[in-house]
Order: sequence, then C-alpha cells, then structure tokens
Amino acid sequence: MNKPDNRAQRASRLKLLLVMAVFAAPIIAAGVLTAMGWQPGGKANGLAITPQRNFDSEQLQVTLADGKPWAWRGSEPQLTLVALAGPGCAARCVDTLTKMAAARITLNRNATRLRLLYVGQPPADAQASGMANYWQVGQDSKDALAAFRPSEPDSVSALLVESDGTALSLYPAGFDPSGLRKDLQKVIR
Repeated sequence: MNKPDNRAQRASRLKLLLVMAVFAAPIIAAGVLTAMGWQPGGKANGLAITPQRNFDSEQLQVTLADGKPWAWRGSEPQLTLVALAGPGCAARCVDTLTKMAAARITLNRNATRLRLLYVGQPPADAQASGMANYWQVGQDSKDALAAFRPSEPDSVSALLVESDGTALSLYPAGFDPSGLRKDLQKVIR
C-alpha cells in the first residue's frame, strides 16, 4: 500500500515543478536577454535621444512671452511637446504645427496631459492661424536647444519631453505628424 502513495506523491511533486517551471521560464529568459544587452524594439516614430538629457536638471531656460520661465516639471504630471522651427517658419511649418496641435486634441480626455511649447520666432501669421490658442510661445536665449532645431527653411522638428524634464524622442524636420499622433496615444493613456 505504500507504493501507490509514493507514486501519487511523486506525480504531485512533478506537476508542481512543471507549474513552477512554466512561470519561471519567461522570467529566466528575460533575465538572460537583459544580461546579453538585448532590448525590445518598439515601433516608435520618433528617434530616441542618446545620451539622455534632462532639461530640468540641466536648468535649460525657456522664457515665455509673458517673461516667466517655462517649468519643465509641472504641478501635475504632463508631457511637453516642444516645437522648434527652422528659419522662416511659413505655410509648411504652420501646417505641421497645426497637425501637431490636432494630435493633442485626438487624445480626448487625456489632452490635458500634454503641453505644447513652441520655442523660437513665431510665424508671421501666428495670430491669424490661431496658434496662440494651442501653443505657448517661448525663447531659448542661450540656444541650448540648437542641436534639435532644423536648419532648412520653413520646417519644424519636435521633442517629446517627459514630465520630469527628460527628453524622450526627437522628431526631425520632415517627420510624419500622424506617426507623432500614434506615439502620443501610446505614451499618454
């Protein structure tokens, strides 16, 4: 009579070990892949900013039109989409800025979790285009964002900045605003 109990006990232990292995295998595989340096690749449309920069800790100063400094860390967690125009922001630039503002609107109830900051000389028809309704305009007097600013006329690039001031992604001049919208919908939920 001892033999059937031992056999049943061994079968139970084996089942327990198999269940534990099913749960442990993905954890072990993730640890091995991380140790090897592999990181999953997403389908983000923006370019990762490397090395990472934190505009708050760098004390990067952007002065708003009313003379107040831009707070990279807001009173509540909000990402910032920074638009940097190339020389002579005109029709194509304004069209891209409008599409960027529309991307914010498509976030619906989460739209308040994204702030829009335009850094540089506003386009000539900024008032007529309603830009002031969506964008806060500021100046980078020390030109600390020059590396991200496009050099081609009538173009715009964008930076997505985390609520703690860390620059996450760069959207270089000529980027697809619908790709930016998709990225925003993934990040802001």
